[in-house]
Amino acid sequence: MPVATDPRILVDAATRDDAAVFRLSADRAIVATVDFFTPIVDDPYDFGRIAAANAFSDVYAMGGTPLLALNLVGWPRDTLPYDLLGEVLRGGADVARAAGAFVLGGHSIDDPEPKYGMAVIGEVHPDRIVSNAGAKPGDVLVLTKQIGTGVLTTALKRDLVSEAELERAIMVMTTLNAAAARAMVGVGVHAATDVTGFGLLGHLHSLLQASGASAMIAANRVGFLPRARELAERGAIPGGTTRNVESLKDAVTFAPDVAAVDRVLLCDAQTSGGLLIAVAPDRSDALERALAQPPQQAGATFMRIGKVTAGSPGAITVTRELE
Repeated sequence: MPVATDPRILVDAATRDDAAVFRLSADRAIVATVDFFTPIVDDPYDFGRIAAANAFSDVYAMGGTPLLALNLVGWPRDTLPYDLLGEVLRGGADVARAAGAFVLGGHSIDDPEPKYGMAVIGEVHPDRIVSNAGAKPGDVLVLTKQIGTGVLTTALKRDLVSEAELERAIMVMTTLNAAAARAMVGVGVHAATDVTGFGLLGHLHSLLQASGASAMIAANRVGFLPRARELAERGAIPGGTTRNVESLKDAVTFAPDVAAVDRVLLCDAQTSGGLLIAVAPDRSDALERALAQPPQQAGATFMRIGKVTAGSPGAITVTRELE
């Protein structure tokens, strides 16, 4: 990527953050992101909702407010009927409406494999950007959604579960991170990122590298979606999760009593996961209270999973219990 030199560029790709941020004025900045992928569930409406929530998540991770979105569509025009695409787009539009954003158009191509997502534009005050580069030793690490969606959606593809059995996972993936974003901006946190394709440990690793810090997390503090452990033990492990495990082998140290299945799930490639937040210890209770304020979001939760420590940038120690 080209090196950013313009002073109006506040966040670029250098720290592997969730979205780009460009200053417009002293009190306004644009947040821009894009995300799309192939179907992970069978129902086209749910696929559209999940893909849209996933795209909006990057704006929320920066502490931003979504404004508008453009659809990105790849569709096999000769093999799949357009009414299915209509359901995908309806799902995306419903999530955008819930986010208070407008879908103003988009672009489509003929593609042998269906794909859907969005380019999303939001805004944030330049002084209130929440990047992935500000975590400090002593910070509490908070996670706002259960994990395991990669394993569960892979189990669906392998006919190990029905889509009806994924009701909780679909609810989690279609839950916007809006409330978590409002809470963290209101309380004032040091850093955040959303947990998606690189898994919990992969995104934590990037946050720690950008912040020049290390971390310790406790496996028993991380919430897994129902049946995720069982299905992972049965081998429903996506290729992305396996690649995550391999890529993190030099960065993560597991205590001997951390179960093998938990090691995999902590690296599980997520779709539309929660926010991973680094907050000062004296503000963590306030963050929990803020997240509990109505309107409640059924797919959201609050988990204190570990702490930021001083040490080699990006290094993670995983214990069973928090020391």
